[in-house]
Amino acid sequence: MTLDDTQLERYARHIVLHDVGGTGQMKLLNSRIVLIGAGGIGSPAALYLAAAGVGHIGIIDDDTVDLSNLQRQILFATKDIGNKKGTVARKRLTALNPDITVSTHDIRLTADNAVQLLSGYDLVIDGSDSFSTRFAVNTAAVHLSMPLVSAALGPFEGQLSLFMGHHCDLPCYQCLISEIPPNEEAQSCAAIGILGAVAGVMGSWAALEAMRVILGIGESLAGKMLLFDARSCTTRTVTLKKDPACQVCAPKTSHP
Repeated sequence: MTLDDTQLERYARHIVLHDVGGTGQMKLLNSRIVLIGAGGIGSPAALYLAAAGVGHIGIIDDDTVDLSNLQRQILFATKDIGNKKGTVARKRLTALNPDITVSTHDIRLTADNAVQLLSGYDLVIDGSDSFSTRFAVNTAAVHLSMPLVSAALGPFEGQLSLFMGHHCDLPCYQCLISEIPPNEEAQSCAAIGILGAVAGVMGSWAALEAMRVILGIGESLAGKMLLFDARSCTTRTVTLKKDPACQVCAPKTSHP
């Protein structure tokens, strides 16, 4: 494949970058990235991936657009209330960039269907709001040897990491959080709130990390976590270690 004249103009600001160029743009066009959720994190992530020319974007979300979503979920408009998020997202993203294909899955990801839903993609971005969903995504990603970009939000905080638990020396998500915390619903966005633009920051960062992985730019966040504080507008990075007793990614010892 080669870039046609329209694509050369569309992606011109990528192509002039030494670390991207025409070769890197072709990598993006040939890549397949799946998003878990089209919410506060998934909305900006999907828009930037589509604009960048990621050739195939998958969206797994069984929800419909609600008025309360519009404060932060920038894929949607007031006229979309009541419609399936995946349907609206596909129309919006392909209108932004007709080069790409968007596949939608109007189903809730579970431990039973995660491997099937993620198979065939190069990388997964998890912006879900449920620990059970995050655990299922992580287990499937390790099983499929798939990079997992994980982003999460608090009222004024965000965190981002790249989990590569299929590598012998890198942690998976459950090395960080081994069990579902109690009173999960009490920590939901609906219960504690969120400053809308915080979701935009973390969703954009998630898309950036995914593109850095696809393009091989710089040092990834594998084995690290980026922490963002919107109140002070500061970031810090902490090191994550593999849990040798992790039930998901620790090497299995075979016995004769």
